[in-house]
Amino acid sequence: MIEEIRCAVLGLGRLGYWHAENIASKIQGAKLVKVIDPLKGRAEEVARELKVESWSENPNDAFKDENIDAIIIVTPTSTHAEMIKKAAQHKKHVFVEKPLTQKLDEADDVIQVIKENNISCQVGFMRRFDPAYVEAKRRIAAGDIGKPLYFKGVSRDGNVPQEEFIKYSGGIFLDVAIHDYDIARFLMNDEVHSIQATGNILLESNKFMEKYHDVDQGLSTIRFKSGAAGDVETTRIAPYGYDIRGEVIGTEGAIQIGSMRQNDIKLFTKNQTSHDLVQDFPTRFKDAYLLEMVHFIDTLRKGEQPLCTAWDGKKALEISIAATSSFNNGETVLLKH
Repeated sequence: MIEEIRCAVLGLGRLGYWHAENIASKIQGAKLVKVIDPLKGRAEEVARELKVESWSENPNDAFKDENIDAIIIVTPTSTHAEMIKKAAQHKKHVFVEKPLTQKLDEADDVIQVIKENNISCQVGFMRRFDPAYVEAKRRIAAGDIGKPLYFKGVSRDGNVPQEEFIKYSGGIFLDVAIHDYDIARFLMNDEVHSIQATGNILLESNKFMEKYHDVDQGLSTIRFKSGAAGDVETTRIAPYGYDIRGEVIGTEGAIQIGSMRQNDIKLFTKNQTSHDLVQDFPTRFKDAYLLEMVHFIDTLRKGEQPLCTAWDGKKALEISIAATSSFNNGETVLLKH
């Protein structure tokens, strides 16, 4: 057992900051030794706040630092492939936010470099570590609902990204639905055989998405190799909150995952009842973000492989790209295995 994993965080936006904060103060066996962000003043500010000994505006300072064991990559998606390969070539273990890359050929190159340099790489699909999904996986694996026959995923978010984000996001199927594609593989313990996807722009204010071949609402219909089926609803226009749910139907029962409730209470007043709603992903997946990083550090300390590897990242990417292709050409797309 390695006593301590020395970490650097690349990218200090909202999610990068959370990871840095968790590593700095909440994870046994982890030490945050460097934070990096190209935005002038940002890394210095975070280093001061989290009491980190070193900061930089240049990612290369992390790759070349012999005092760093692992690098957490929370940079723009278009940079993931380059960042992972540089880290691997300098023998640094990697945690990278999804997606692994934006292109399948890039994913193959990345996986090859990871193997050649014998480093560990975990991809940030945090739903796998959310307590509700963890329990659902345990129950399904135990046979509590029999043989899984059908997966349903719902991802509804009312926080429409800015145009600059949409421009580089890769589209709704890569940016949002990829989480459902990954958790579908995870819960069903099966690979996707084919996918058909459609989408629409339902709000007039989102018409700007047309120029990026993107939509604010998408639907995916899935067939698994086993013959099981599924569907995924993905939307950026939920006016009521952040609504993430899942369901698996089996031969002997069903299991439902997720709730809109922020706190498990109901308020009863004259002629009505109410409960508060989850409004954003930080609230819904706060525990999952911490637990996935705990898992990453634990696997490095024990010399084990993470639950969500670069291969899993590639498979989710493959499904997302197939869904995007189906949306663009109107045909069902078969996936290669």
